[in-house]
Amino acid sequence: MTDHDVAGLQRRLAEFAAARHWEPFHTPKNLAAALSVEAAELVEIFQWLTPEESARVMDEPDSAHRVTDEVADVLAYLLQFCEVLGIDPLEALAAKIDRNEHRFPAP
Repeated sequence: MTDHDVAGLQRRLAEFAAARHWEPFHTPKNLAAALSVEAAELVEIFQWLTPEESARVMDEPDSAHRVTDEVADVLAYLLQFCEVLGIDPLEALAAKIDRNEHRFPAP
């Protein structure tokens, strides 16, 4: 585990975008689209793999690097999206898990 926290990472992402004058482009619509594109790039890595191959994707350094980079891209856009809309992603996730526990009780 690292000492990174969500708020700190969101701050770094905001500073990175501000330094490049990208804030006008970071609208909810654009960030949602970018998130979708990055998620599709993650899916692309696994597209034609068998279930067994996909379970071993992190064993190969090149594919592990690609997966890790795409996960980072997805998370970066998700955190930026949440920041722009004022969503606490950890609170949103906790609330969703609570709802799902009620919707889908364990047998």
